[in-house]
Amino acid sequence: MSRTPTTLLLALTLGLVEVGAPIARSHDGVQIGTGRPQAAQAGAPSARSVRDGVEQSDAAQPGGAPQGGAAAPAQGDAPQQPTFRAGVNFVRVDVIVHDGKGEPVINLTQADFDVLEDGRPQAIEQFRLIRVDGNPRPGDPPPRELRNRIDEEVELSRDDVRVFVFFFDDYHVRLGNSLAVKEPLVRFIQTQLRPNDIVGLMYPLTPLDGISFTRNKESIISAIEKFEGRKFNYEPRTGFEERYARAPSEVVEQIRNEVVMTALRGLAARLGGLREGRKAIIYISEGLTALLPPQLRTSDASLGRLGQGGFIPGPLVGENSQREETAHIFAQSDLYAQMRDVFTAFNRNNAAIYAVDPRGLTPFEFGIDEAVGPRQDARALQFTQDTLRSLAEETDGRAIVNRNDLGPGLAQIVRDSSFYYLIGYNSTQAPNDGKFHEITVRLKRRGLEVRARKGYWALSAEEVARANTVVPETPKPIQQALASIAPSVQAGKYVRTWLGTARGDEGKTRVTLIWEPLPQPPGVRREQPQPGRVSVIAARGNGDLVFRGRAPDAALASTAPPTTPGAPPAAGPQRLVFDAPPGELELRLSVEAASGGGVLDSEIRTIRVPDLTTPDAALSTPRVHRARTARDFQASAADAAAVPVAGREFSRTERLLIRFDLYGTATPAAALLNRNGDRMTEVPVTPAGAGGTHQIDMSLAAIAAGEYLIEITAKGETNEAKELVPIRIGS
Repeated sequence: MSRTPTTLLLALTLGLVEVGAPIARSHDGVQIGTGRPQAAQAGAPSARSVRDGVEQSDAAQPGGAPQGGAAAPAQGDAPQQPTFRAGVNFVRVDVIVHDGKGEPVINLTQADFDVLEDGRPQAIEQFRLIRVDGNPRPGDPPPRELRNRIDEEVELSRDDVRVFVFFFDDYHVRLGNSLAVKEPLVRFIQTQLRPNDIVGLMYPLTPLDGISFTRNKESIISAIEKFEGRKFNYEPRTGFEERYARAPSEVVEQIRNEVVMTALRGLAARLGGLREGRKAIIYISEGLTALLPPQLRTSDASLGRLGQGGFIPGPLVGENSQREETAHIFAQSDLYAQMRDVFTAFNRNNAAIYAVDPRGLTPFEFGIDEAVGPRQDARALQFTQDTLRSLAEETDGRAIVNRNDLGPGLAQIVRDSSFYYLIGYNSTQAPNDGKFHEITVRLKRRGLEVRARKGYWALSAEEVARANTVVPETPKPIQQALASIAPSVQAGKYVRTWLGTARGDEGKTRVTLIWEPLPQPPGVRREQPQPGRVSVIAARGNGDLVFRGRAPDAALASTAPPTTPGAPPAAGPQRLVFDAPPGELELRLSVEAASGGGVLDSEIRTIRVPDLTTPDAALSTPRVHRARTARDFQASAADAAAVPVAGREFSRTERLLIRFDLYGTATPAAALLNRNGDRMTEVPVTPAGAGGTHQIDMSLAAIAAGEYLIEITAKGETNEAKELVPIRIGS
């Protein structure tokens, strides 16, 4: 049996250097794509992530907290903002104190605490009690809805807001267990959350800029209801997973572990950049898998257990094998070494993992049909549970493991985020050695339970130098555009959509929705219904109906009930067009099955319709047409009403025709950018008359495979309009 480094080496030879590249919905929910934010990479902490653990700066700032007990402000008082010294060796610790009944203790003072680092006493220089109940203060307006990135950043930074992120580790949860865990999670949302609380939703393949934050309980519950575990199910659902679909099952498990840990590190860095206060990550998982038993090892994961050539080992294979014991020890060691980077990221960014095991109280890891011997089964179950405990304990969270009733454990998560002490000190050790330094928090009062993180990994000299070196960051518009290329795992299982806007009639804006069925991965057979139609209802914020229609059917009357029978599978891109007034617009999309199979999927999406009637320079959303042959291109070029495509993945044998409208007096220009936003070359634009449609004719044959952006600009007298068209070019 090969050891983990060998399997990872095989993964690298398959071209999977970017393991853990997250995939999910873009900022507007229209399309989805891939990207690996720099903040998620181990060993390269951002300046913010460094500040949240062991602070690195040029000089300490004056100021501090009261030396006596920090009385918590009443709910009606103005919230106090925590201030912390920015010293080169400043360490911050969250401390949770409970009495014998598990209730929080909130009357302690700074004098009640002793803090030691590596056994040496440290002088407490910052002290504050954080007390938050999630309710608005009397007289405050209702909590703000999170409609865009600005709303998220403003609200998440508030000191009176509790933040919870559900991390649905579908890679490590069986389908049946994911169904069972939904009810307690929904009950937690309904009974424990308060109006000010903010909840984030994330999967292993969700990019950092694709994490959705919301206060809407219905939206959160809907996301929980869609959770589907796929542990030991290796059917690929994304282009990224296609790249290693035929690798051995051991390699797939190693890659899945790496994806999850990369996503967790990135999540910690993202949250640390949004707020100083405590963040709770509710990690729904059955634990990471170090090594598969022989009964589940296959040479081709895509073939399932039949990939073993029809031979399935019996339960005694590997049961008392010294070779298996040695391989398992090495696999565990390798996995824990990788988990250390997760601990470091969470400790630096003041985030805690609360591991929720959906298996409940279970004596077995594998089913009877999997024929795994009892010794190997018990060892695998123990190790997966231990990974959950380690993730929780090392990040100052809790592991809700071996419990059939998850309610009390979930309620404890809320209490931990509601009452805790924030303590800061300048380390007398002045560590710059890259080693772990133990933190011990003691209470001078007896009979109380104290919880705090066990320590931190100090930065090495190289990491400090790297953190102090300014690295150019890819602009957010570039990241968001690239994140709109491919469909996600959890959303958009049946169709890919695209939304575009152009100038309409009577001061309105013309909205175009294009949808097309998602192609099935090559060589993969799926037993699932095919989409035949997409239904759209558009309404303004006050509830006024703007549009109701279906494609490929004609638009329906606003009062007509949706009684039209099912349509055959759509053969290509379908289009819906309607005019809407500028402003916010709520879209309710329903994907209907072909041949009357009912609704397959639905989504509520809020968009902002731009005002294109102003005299400033403006652009319509660029429309992309693909041509595989010269005849295809001629047909698209001759048809001004040709339906554009929703996808943004092309091959080098194809040719693109990109159309856009220009408003106002401006000069259009276009350029090809690399994925970092650097300009590579100018792209010719065929101009039209004022207010007309411009075109870009672009052959992809001379462009190497990769991700790019076509930047279209229009410079007017008073402003410059810009649109980005992301594309991914394959071989």
